[in-house]
Amino acid sequence: MMAGVFVTGTDTGVGKSLAACALLHAWHAKGARTAGMKPVASGSEHTPRGLRNEDALALQAASSIACGYGQVNPYAFAPPIAPELAAREAGAQVALPVLRDAFDALSAGADVVVVEGAGGWMAPFSATLDQCDLARGFGLPVVLVVGLRLGCVSHARLTARAIRADGLRLAGWIGSAIDPHMLRREENIETLRMRIDAPCWGVLPHVPAADPRALAAHLSVPAWNAVGR
Repeated sequence: MMAGVFVTGTDTGVGKSLAACALLHAWHAKGARTAGMKPVASGSEHTPRGLRNEDALALQAASSIACGYGQVNPYAFAPPIAPELAAREAGAQVALPVLRDAFDALSAGADVVVVEGAGGWMAPFSATLDQCDLARGFGLPVVLVVGLRLGCVSHARLTARAIRADGLRLAGWIGSAIDPHMLRREENIETLRMRIDAPCWGVLPHVPAADPRALAAHLSVPAWNAVGR
């Protein structure tokens, strides 16, 4: 049985990639074959093998099965701007069938596929393709990464509401301590626990040069075959 999740965030730069990599390690520790995917990525670098994105490379490295880069990251764009704008600048059209083919290829060898979105939930991939279309097209529930900083309660509640309004299941949320100086962090986390109608899968601490394998110990994930599709 293949399972998986679609990882989104309350905004860009809230630790989605780190959380997604930690999820891969957490499920691998439970015996699952894991694969990470970053369907669309901007802010990629030119290499002898083509454009490569740092987050996508991290997901590829955190996967427990061998994954080709083209499957992990089917669409890579150079400018560090919104994916829709980067694709338009490159003269490319992000197509769901292309992404679905890559997802199916990863699914064939993995028990769990962790798919990381781009930016926040409402950041579009194209004029006709939103994040919700990927989660829905892949048949995945959503995990929300909440960047713990001032304003996070409103951002998290609005995002959770939007996920459900789009007809997707919010499987859980992960706190990400992106602001080491945040006041009343624990009180904010408790407020989030009370106000988000989904379980908290853990809180990732603020650690410079964090190792996602080590951070996996901070997560309490359900059995890989219980997250479903």
